[in-house]
Amino acid sequence: MSNQMIRTAQSCATDTQLAVQEFHAAVAQADMSLVTFFCSSAYDLDVLATEMSRLFPGIQVVGCTTAGEFGPAGYRSHSLSGASFAAGSCVAVSGLLDNLSQFNIAQGHSFGQTLLQQLEGKAPQADAKNSFALMLIDGLSIREEPVTHALQHALGDLTLFGGSAGDDLNFSKTSVYLGGRFYSDSAVLVLINTSLPFKIFQTQHFVATEKRLVVTEADPVRRVVKEINGLPAAEEYARLLGVEVAELNPLHFADSPVVVMIDGTDYVRSIQKANPDGSLTFFCAIEEGLVLRVAHGVDIVKNLQQTFDKLHEEIGAPQLVLGCDCILRNLEVTQSGLKDVVGEIFKRNNAIGFSSYGEQFHGVHVNQTLTGIAIGTDAGKQIV
Repeated sequence: MSNQMIRTAQSCATDTQLAVQEFHAAVAQADMSLVTFFCSSAYDLDVLATEMSRLFPGIQVVGCTTAGEFGPAGYRSHSLSGASFAAGSCVAVSGLLDNLSQFNIAQGHSFGQTLLQQLEGKAPQADAKNSFALMLIDGLSIREEPVTHALQHALGDLTLFGGSAGDDLNFSKTSVYLGGRFYSDSAVLVLINTSLPFKIFQTQHFVATEKRLVVTEADPVRRVVKEINGLPAAEEYARLLGVEVAELNPLHFADSPVVVMIDGTDYVRSIQKANPDGSLTFFCAIEEGLVLRVAHGVDIVKNLQQTFDKLHEEIGAPQLVLGCDCILRNLEVTQSGLKDVVGEIFKRNNAIGFSSYGEQFHGVHVNQTLTGIAIGTDAGKQIV
């Protein structure tokens, strides 16, 4: 199959209309079955939605707002990146799950199963070996855990991955896009069947230390931890880091997240912000009684390169890597002066994606990871 079946693009134009026009000019191809895009929240979203509808009439287009984007132009902010898929490369169906503030499990199961039936109607050959699910969700909905779990359960063996939409660290409004407009308090689910080889992956670069934090008071629904080790949460976290509470900032949270062990695997639980009342707000739900450990990072560039090397071994050179890269990883590589290096690795591997407020992988909502899918070029290549 021609590697032109999937085309990627990134416009760095700050004018909204021009950015969409540049994006369209680069990805437009005959008989597109799906277009995905990731855009800075700094764009005029009404204009962007109108222009997307005008330039991609009758085509399935999904997207979301971001806290940074990467693609052919590297790792940027205030850009528009994405990809188009020719009909010969995949069959796709998509749907909108709205009103997440009132979400219930039964609703999620019904939504996921209905979409799965639609995919099987269009692609009777669809199964877990040749199909996957991409979810984009409002990154401020604080509903990722139940939504991800419910949808993965509904999809059975079909693997779900995805990312939480961002808004350039404003934490005010994040949006997903489907059918010509942006929505908040919503998630978009896309089911894709393809004859191309693919591998869904996740990587992180943190190891746990011996510094223990026992959550002694929390509000899991709001993702707020009030006390750690019986003390105000921000105060105790700062003490373990050796800094003052007033000094805590996103870079501390990026450098020193906490991890929880689940079934022998460490999962990062990232802190979003320290609050005036001494509590900490997390990017995911934290239960009382949970034992956390402060973590520290290993070489993020080496870890990233190893991840892509492994993907090459498994599916050959990818014609597309679609990735959801945690905003805290973006902050870390920016602070370390490594953003251009990471951007070059992404470019070499045909990666497009965005900085997210959380990632979803196999039905679990996670933090501080790069989660995504690599799609190869050889339809005959079997994945072991």
